[in-house]
Amino acid sequence: MTAQMSKLLRCVMHKARAILIFIALLWTQPAIAQDLQSLELPAISSATNANGETQYSLSLQILALMTAITIIPSLVLGMTSFTRIIIVLSILRQALGTQQTPPNQVLIAIALFLSFFIMAPTLTTIYDTSLNPYLEGIIGPNLAMRNATEAVHLFLISNTRPETITLFAELRGIEEFNSPDDVPLSILLPSFITSELKTAFQIGFLLFLPFLVIDMVIASLLMSLGMMMLSPMLISLPFKLLLFVLVDGWGMTIGSLAATFQV
Repeated sequence: MTAQMSKLLRCVMHKARAILIFIALLWTQPAIAQDLQSLELPAISSATNANGETQYSLSLQILALMTAITIIPSLVLGMTSFTRIIIVLSILRQALGTQQTPPNQVLIAIALFLSFFIMAPTLTTIYDTSLNPYLEGIIGPNLAMRNATEAVHLFLISNTRPETITLFAELRGIEEFNSPDDVPLSILLPSFITSELKTAFQIGFLLFLPFLVIDMVIASLLMSLGMMMLSPMLISLPFKLLLFVLVDGWGMTIGSLAATFQV
């Protein structure tokens, strides 16, 4: 299971960047594209030296933008609902015993688009209070960054266990905070990801139980019939798939996951 989880995370790091750029183009609408064009950020600038030769230099703004894009997968893993969803889906696949079905690409796609569905209110708030006013020149970059940070902070603090925040605060030497708004991101981010791991494994445990019961019943029946050479996993797989389909397992799992977040 650990090897498959590592493989899933590697796939995320390689593919999330291209998927996020595509989603961003769908999310931001054509108006933002026009605003970006109005900023007039040249990718390459040229200058003629004393010898008449033309020299080209890459804009530092474009360099900073490309550097920011490289950390997007880390932000997706650590500051959104993606971690909880992908872990639960991976445990569910293990409980079903379907090996590589659904494949890693499908699980990543489900987790990614479900994360955007859950994060939609937060992203809308960031666009309305930070990105759009900044592109229109109404507010400066410092205020835009502050507004975006407040929106992300609200989502993180709403979905983090208080005891986890207390744990990291004590490690930092802080006894208590006057209000949730006083929790810095340096403490909130590790608290959030730790809380997400705990919640994901709790949900995965509950998902695993009914399939474990089916495996035990099938194994007991085969042993009582003397069919010890027949794999119980081979016999229990159709019954687990039938049970999962009859109870609308995918709808219940994805709906329940979405409902566990406070947005």
